[in-house]
Amino acid sequence: MAAYLLGVLLFALGIAVTIALHELGHLLTARAFGMRVRRYFIGFGPKVWSIRKGQTEYGLNAVPLGGFCDIAGMTAQDEVTPEEAPHAMVNKPWWQRVIVLLGGVFMNVVVGFMILYLVAVFSGIPNPYADTTPKVGKTLCVSDQISQTEVADCSGVGPAGDAGVLPGDRILTLDGEELATFTELRDTVLGMPGETVTLTVDREGQIRDIDIQVAAVERLNPQGEMVAAGAIGLSNAPVVDAIKQFGPLEAVPATARFTGQTLDATVDALFAMPAKIPGVVASIFGAERDMEGPMSVVGASRVGGELVERSLWSMFFMMLASLNFFLALFNIVPLPPLDGGHIAVVLYEKIRDFFRRLRGLPAGGPADYTKLMPITMAVAALMLGLGSVIIVADVVNPIRLFG
Repeated sequence: MAAYLLGVLLFALGIAVTIALHELGHLLTARAFGMRVRRYFIGFGPKVWSIRKGQTEYGLNAVPLGGFCDIAGMTAQDEVTPEEAPHAMVNKPWWQRVIVLLGGVFMNVVVGFMILYLVAVFSGIPNPYADTTPKVGKTLCVSDQISQTEVADCSGVGPAGDAGVLPGDRILTLDGEELATFTELRDTVLGMPGETVTLTVDREGQIRDIDIQVAAVERLNPQGEMVAAGAIGLSNAPVVDAIKQFGPLEAVPATARFTGQTLDATVDALFAMPAKIPGVVASIFGAERDMEGPMSVVGASRVGGELVERSLWSMFFMMLASLNFFLALFNIVPLPPLDGGHIAVVLYEKIRDFFRRLRGLPAGGPADYTKLMPITMAVAALMLGLGSVIIVADVVNPIRLFG
């Protein structure tokens, strides 16, 4: 229990440090371009502690679930003193403003990369060079699911085995579409009960097409409901060198490659998040929690506790790296009040002024942020509402990696 609590506290601390470093990215880039940083605070709510150094006040607030870097003149509606005006962000070139707004994103990507690099050198990361092409381990019979952990008894080699698929076959395509992983094959077949699919397999260098009738079985969905699903009865052969430790030099390109793969997966997760919210709501009322669904800082810290409890430190740090990547990519979504929303406004000003010049008109000046307030408030309210729902789910029905 002590190890679990230590893990929870350490991951919560890691989240706070991640946020602090994100804001530090804004601070450092703003200072580099001569912008005035008024305040650099971690947390929201009442002030707990602060100290002033030069023109900047540094401090901690009571609720450590965020942070902010207050740059003078971030928008035209931000009042600045005559002394601040030369250092106001709004009076700086557009490209400097964009770099400052991307400073936090860049910092999180660098931090995530460094965490993964250290894991690659001292423990091992999922091998980014491993061949993940689906390879058949066994052909299996298929049957209905009868509980969260059990399926009904069955016999035989299943639809794939009956059609001629053999252990050791490398599956290249499904209905002509290339497959990167076995999970992609499984997820596609799940949505095709009763249909006929064609697998293109490589069997010891010989390429052949095999037609398979997908069996219709019952499976539990993330909401805990029995639904019709497809199954062909295949298990994946273990990936060779799935986890690999690298030397200090070779770890650099390997980490870079794995970072790219992780960022791609994070983008996919961001696009999939809205569709997973109903499942999170259902889990509050007793439905099974989707292991790949969104988590709050509460849920992530609890998972961190489970990992430390079992001394799975490499997974702990890889999850912390993934959090940095998520924060980076989430912040460039082009909606206010996120960094991406501010960047969109700066780019709008640049494009608008380009067309004004073509018409012989002067630059239009900074955008009026008051016109964006309804969108800003709506997005902020939506984020607060979704965050609250996910926190409740993480309290009453948390994701558990180990049961």
